Amino acid sequence: MKDAQTQQISPAVSRQLSPRWQQMFYRAAAALFLAVILGIAYYPAEINNWTMLFADSGNMLIYFKDFLHPDFSDLAIFIKKMLETVYMAVWGTFLSVLFGIGFALLSSQNIAPPWVVFPARRLMDATRAINELVFAILFVAAVGLGPLAGVMALFIHNMGIISKLFSEAVEAIDNRPVEGIHSTGAGHIHKILYGVIPQVIPLWASLTLYRFETNVRSATVLGIVGAGGIGFVFYESFRSFQYDKASAIIIVMVITVSLIDMLSSRLRNLLL
Repeated sequence: MKDAQTQQISPAVSRQLSPRWQQMFYRAAAALFLAVILGIAYYPAEINNWTMLFADSGNMLIYFKDFLHPDFSDLAIFIKKMLETVYMAVWGTFLSVLFGIGFALLSSQNIAPPWVVFPARRLMDATRAINELVFAILFVAAVGLGPLAGVMALFIHNMGIISKLFSEAVEAIDNRPVEGIHSTGAGHIHKILYGVIPQVIPLWASLTLYRFETNVRSATVLGIVGAGGIGFVFYESFRSFQYDKASAIIIVMVITVSLIDMLSSRLRNLLL
């Protein structure tokens, strides 16, 4: 009976049931590679000093005691600065999308020639590789303290990210509508306007909302270097050991970011 059942198994099923030694080898090699990298980085990253987190329990108790009793006496100031942070994210996102669309089209291999794609991508790689905090320091030195430096930092950094995400969406489009428009004798601009843009608009809008969420979170940090927003108030409170006020600021930030996340999630569900 067992032999009869064995004979009934097709070769395709047998191949599926047989051990996949090649895949197992690749997975084991990947796991070994990860273990080696973690081992190499163990001491340079000072993971061996993890006990310092619990070495001075007195300081940790002071932190927890004050953070558990937030001081909302300056709530009006916190809300004003949080709104300033959101405004920074709004303008940073708007400018990055406005300029990022052009660079996204120039970086798309299916609609731009290679001699245009290569420099456009390298330029966007450069803006994306430098963190917005570094840009904030540079713009604070250039335009002075305040939200403008934060807006410019978010704009330049996110322009590289937006162009990357948008160009990938363009490269994944269905080329048949574009070819149909081309067959009518339409020019390159018309192919982009009527064949490319309508296909990617929903995804672009969703990606824009996602980047806006990220920029709100990023903008809260830029204030630490003087680029406006609630980050500066938080840094000053923490540096002056007013942990109760720092706790209140964190609560305001968490509530604001959560509300924005929920709103943008609903909007993304409507777009996609």
